[in-house]
Amino acid sequence: MEEETTTTTSSTIMAALSTLPPSTLSDLIHSVISATNHRTHRLALLLSSPILFSITLHHLHTLSLHQKTLLIARHLLSFLHTLTRHTAMPPPLSTSMRQRDLDAVLLLLLFCETHNHNPELLEASFSEWRVNLGRHFREKLLAGVSICGGFGLPSIGECKGTILIPYVETVVRCMRLVGSMGCCVGRGNNKDEVEVAAAVAAVVALPAVEMEVGGKECVICKEEMRVGRDVCELPCQHLFHWMCILPWLGKRNTCPCCRLRLPSDDVFGEIQRLWDILVKMGGKEFSSGG
Repeated sequence: MEEETTTTTSSTIMAALSTLPPSTLSDLIHSVISATNHRTHRLALLLSSPILFSITLHHLHTLSLHQKTLLIARHLLSFLHTLTRHTAMPPPLSTSMRQRDLDAVLLLLLFCETHNHNPELLEASFSEWRVNLGRHFREKLLAGVSICGGFGLPSIGECKGTILIPYVETVVRCMRLVGSMGCCVGRGNNKDEVEVAAAVAAVVALPAVEMEVGGKECVICKEEMRVGRDVCELPCQHLFHWMCILPWLGKRNTCPCCRLRLPSDDVFGEIQRLWDILVKMGGKEFSSGG
């Protein structure tokens, strides 16, 4: 059932990406190739160097479960930013990671993938882990199979599906992994979601527009927005009194009318925002959960 859900979700995201104009899709593919090759080369270096492998493994051991979850979430955010950067408002959060943290999350995802599909490789002594994982990684690389966001180095002439599908499958696995750690993301309009404030930078950038038509009310205070008065316009074009919308956005990053999400300074809030964009592009409501 889990594999079926993953496949369905991947198909929905692929459907969303297929709505992009050819030139935009071509730019996306180049971005995916660049990002994937970087991760693949870094993981190959990590597994080929005993010292780097040992340092990275030690770093992982020093991290709490929450810190590991946050690490995977930031990694996931970088994937989602790549997939949506042509259609979404720029996130205020940087998706770049320190090299030490990137190494740690690549190794952590490799451990998770190996534990799920080849647990016998981790049953050996610690001294054999790097060799076993390195052999497993090379086999996957030669087969062109997605692993930790990396796959066989593709040429531009390969079909779009061969390039994008492994990348999208990695996104879905990261979403499920973050969700399994107790973080409510990727579940559409789930009432149990934790509300997050809109990013200050996003709020400051909101335009003031002059009301030109009377008879419209602010849905927050239920009072009329008078003609000639400056009001706040959200990206969805819904209008509100400034004194009403600012406290609202200080607590939640959604439009009071349509629930459109504004950028947030919260990692999980940003994941949800970008995930929602993919959902709407694909024309379906779906959950990353089971």
